[in-house]
Order: sequence, then C-alpha cells, then structure tokens
Amino acid sequence: MPSDAAPDQSAADGYLKRAHLLAELGRYDEGIGELTALIATEPAHVPALTMLARMHLAADRPAEALAAAEAAVAAVGDTPALEPPALEPPVSGTPARDHLPALVARGFALLDLERWKEAAATADEILARAPGDAYAQRSAAAVLSASRNGQAALDAAWRGVELAQDEPEAHLVLGLVAVRLQLFDLAERAYREALRLDPELGEAGQDVGVARLERRRYAETLEHLTALADLPVARPDPVRTVDDGIRRLLLSVAGWSLLASVLVAALAPASSGASRLLAVLAVAGTAVLLRRPATWRPGLREAMSRGLVVPVCAAAAALVLLLVYALVGGPFPLVGAITASVVAGVTAFVRR
Repeated sequence: MPSDAAPDQSAADGYLKRAHLLAELGRYDEGIGELTALIATEPAHVPALTMLARMHLAADRPAEALAAAEAAVAAVGDTPALEPPALEPPVSGTPARDHLPALVARGFALLDLERWKEAAATADEILARAPGDAYAQRSAAAVLSASRNGQAALDAAWRGVELAQDEPEAHLVLGLVAVRLQLFDLAERAYREALRLDPELGEAGQDVGVARLERRRYAETLEHLTALADLPVARPDPVRTVDDGIRRLLLSVAGWSLLASVLVAALAPASSGASRLLAVLAVAGTAVLLRRPATWRPGLREAMSRGLVVPVCAAAAALVLLLVYALVGGPFPLVGAITASVVAGVTAFVRR
C-alpha cells in the first residue's frame, strides 16, 4: 500500500502545481482542466476542490465557484488533514484549517451571486470556527461588510489587524469595512498603513491568478467604494518609496559590516592574516549586496538631502575602514568600522 500511495500523492501534487502555475499566468480554463482531471480520480480532494473554487472566482464564474466550494466544505469533514493549496496568506494554527479556504471561497461566491443572507451566515461560521486566526477574521469581516455590515464586521476587521499587524491585507480589509460604515478617517488611515507595509498594494487590482485573489478583490472593492464616496484613494508616495528602499539597504549594509567587523576583531588575536582576509571577503560580500546600482543609485543624492546623509556616510565609512584594516591591520580601523556600522544602523532606523 505505501508504494501505491506515494505515486498517487505525487501525481496529485503535480496536478495542483500545474494548475496553480496556469492560474498565475491567467490561463484559468487550462488550470481548471488540470484540477478537473485530478478531481475525476479523487472526488473528495479538498485542496483541488478549493483551488477550483478560487479559479472560478478569478474567472468571474460565481455559480461554478459556489459548487466547488460546497463540495470542498462537504469533503473536509471525512477527510484527513491535507496541505492546503497556495493561498494568500497561508492558513495555519487552527483545527479548522482545511475548512477556512473553502468557506471563504463559498462566502465570496455567495456575495457575487448576491445571496446576502447565506453569505453572512458563512461569515458567521468562519468566525465561529477560527476566532484566533487572522485570515479567518479579515475574510469574514470582508464578507460581512458586503452582506450585512455593522459592528460585527468592524469587530472582525479590528481583530484581524490585532492578530496580524504586519500584514497589509488586514489593514486593507479594515479600510474596506470603514468605508462602508462611512468612517472615512479610519478608512484613510487603514489604507495608508496597508500601503506603508506594501507600496505595491495600490496596483493590486491588476494582479491575476489565485495566489492573491483576496487582496485583488479587496483593493478593487475599496477603490470602487471610495470613488462612489468621492474620496481620494491614497497612492504610494514615490519619494517615500525611494527613501524606504535606500533605508532598508542601509540597514542591511550596516548589519553586515557590524557582524563582519566583530568577527574580524575576534579572529585577529589568533591570526592576523586570516582576520585581514576575512575583512576583504566582508567588503566583497557587501559589493555583492550592492551589485545592482539601479536599485539604490537613482534618488540617492535626494534621499541624503532629506535626512539620510548620516547613515549613508557612516555605512560607507564602515566599509572603507574594513578595507583599511585588510590592507594595513591594526585595532583602530576595526574600532572605527564597528562604530560607523552602529551609527549607520541606528540613524537609518530612526529615520523611518
């Protein structure tokens, strides 16, 4: 039996991977064909049924999506836990982990079919099954907001943010719920925070595939609602985007040079030659980190004029001092490199 089960599982994984790849290319019909072939041999394959529902949603076929989602929900009860399909974001940590993606797909399909009461009931079921799951909370909040609205949707959205403060989708859903409740100040703050966490979120409506299905739906709905309310939708600030990118790079350089300087200093008493060689390798490693000037050179001078001059100069000084140590040795270049690395890291961090 084990020898038979392994090839079957391998074949099923192959179908799922091909279907997912085709979906991310926007070739939904071909992806659905792959899943249909798998479901024909395993009618209760929960990941395949769930991915099929998501593909139909992405292809604007809510009736077919509902049928697949219902089949997935029905299959979960008598099926051992399986790895879920690639979702946004991964679902984990609750006993109902297999139910959640299928229930969310069912809720979205019911919304698209304008079956509001059933959609709200599905959202209630999601909340009841996974009160401590961020994905469940924000998904249920989005469904409730469109189907019934009110305090329950807002509470779930807030809970989703509390459970996953670093996930932009959580703040995006809070903004979506707030707009529908006409809490426009809250909506603007939530959307700006989502953009801060992911500056590319403003273009999420252009995504294809199923991996970011929820994000695309939330972004499209929020933009539509803000247009109806005659509110400006926040867009990524290009100046801040450049500054944030350079600041992240400076933090990486500062951290790398600090680690390298400490290791070189620790190795120096045992072997001066080996420590100097390590210093050369550290500088070379930083050069690899900076191998694409196009990612940091544009806007560097302007970013320095906006307050990043100290971390830029300190990071450069740390690398130069490491190179000086590699050439001439001595403790003073190492002390200077460590000090400059700390200054670069701290000043880059506080300039957020």
